[in-house]
Amino acid sequence: MTLGKYILAIDQGTTSTRAILFDALGGIAAVAQQEFPQIYPQPGYVEHDAVKILQTVIYVCRAAVAKAGVSAEDVAAISITNQRETTVAWDSQTGIPVCNAIVWQCRRTAPECERLAADGMGEYIKSTTGLLIDPYFSGTKMKWILDNVPAARELAGKGRLRLGTIDSWLVFSLTEGRSFVTDISNASRTMLMDINKHCWDGALLKKLGIPESALPRIVECGGDIGICSKTLLGREIPIAGMAGDQHAALFGQCCFEKGMAKNTYGTGCFVLMNTGEEPVQSKDLLTTVGWKLNGKTVYALEGSAFNAGSALQWLRDELKIIETPQEADRLAESVEDSGGVSFVPAFTGLGAPYWDMYARGALLGITRGTQRAHVCRAVLESIAHESYDLIHVMEQEAGVNLLELRVDGGASRSRFLMQYQADVSDRHVKRPVCLETTALGSAMLAGLSVGLWDSQEELTELWREEQTFTPSCTPELRERNLARWHRAVERSRGWAEI
Repeated sequence: MTLGKYILAIDQGTTSTRAILFDALGGIAAVAQQEFPQIYPQPGYVEHDAVKILQTVIYVCRAAVAKAGVSAEDVAAISITNQRETTVAWDSQTGIPVCNAIVWQCRRTAPECERLAADGMGEYIKSTTGLLIDPYFSGTKMKWILDNVPAARELAGKGRLRLGTIDSWLVFSLTEGRSFVTDISNASRTMLMDINKHCWDGALLKKLGIPESALPRIVECGGDIGICSKTLLGREIPIAGMAGDQHAALFGQCCFEKGMAKNTYGTGCFVLMNTGEEPVQSKDLLTTVGWKLNGKTVYALEGSAFNAGSALQWLRDELKIIETPQEADRLAESVEDSGGVSFVPAFTGLGAPYWDMYARGALLGITRGTQRAHVCRAVLESIAHESYDLIHVMEQEAGVNLLELRVDGGASRSRFLMQYQADVSDRHVKRPVCLETTALGSAMLAGLSVGLWDSQEELTELWREEQTFTPSCTPELRERNLARWHRAVERSRGWAEI
């Protein structure tokens, strides 16, 4: 291991972009972060300005290196991890997007998904891509752009249209158009990739009217991904690691053995379990590529809840009943229970295991005595309840009894949430010292590729536990809380159709 070298990890998330400089011991030398606007053109629509995202990437990379007091010569490689499924369309000659990026949370393609289901495509899509038909994924977003943005169809006819997820957009931009690629973990989230053959599926491209020439080349999660232009930091630097955020977190949590699982509490909540070198088909969960390195593919089962940390942002930004997420924690702990209040954070529908694109958020059980502390507690409890549903189904589908759950993401800092997660799941919850496992995972992929680390075994030694949360809830209370949650979920379902 070469000391004195760093990996610059770009963590491009749903609400902000961060750059984290990791040293050879997996320690954080510097962090820089910048938020960017969320665009809501109409109910159910969510967009981002891809150019502004790129600007935040450039800013935080430069800021992190400056904050650490190092030079570009000290950066061995750059890694990228990103919000998945969010779709960008741009002109290959100018590098300018033809419209705002359509965010993974956006539900505008629900009618197209209904048409695909009515055409009997569900089983083919599930067996080929490992995914369910849902607006969540990139394929129908790409079709929407082609059908609704005249410039996109015109550019496609000229062979100049580029369609990709955020990883492809960033690599293309940072390499000044020299590399147009996507890593296999991001590609597996488009609803267009054959999960067994690791290539774009011709039948699905034809069905959705997407030209393969507009799509990026699929590469491994580590290796020769591209060379970042010297305009970023003053010298050319290899981009050597790349994975979608949840896949990177699974790697960063060192879940290298079959049956190990992690939960990331970010904008959404995502449970992934390593299922080994063979994909496990599931009825209600997603089969996805965990990562691919040196020709070896590791698969995972994934359960996704679309809104988790975003519910805390809602309390802060829209309801304005808290000023910080930490205040929600304090308020939740100030009351014995939620006072009978239940919350379902289905702002943009429900993900696994319900897959209801028309569900909407619900706040139930309010009385005249309901206080903001009860609402805060109900919101935090809802995040744990969503995660319980994912874990429960995952254990059944994979035939594995999960002994522990490794956690990360911003909301995992909540002592109340982590203890309640252990209680309601009846599982030990382990929080690592480094909660930046998404960025760390991508840095690990890059570090292995450039020789900063020699093996996954060496990486496992870097993982450190900060705290274990042990279940302390009675079975009766656990079942009562879950029953109330599931009643609330049923009342939220299909609301947008009414």
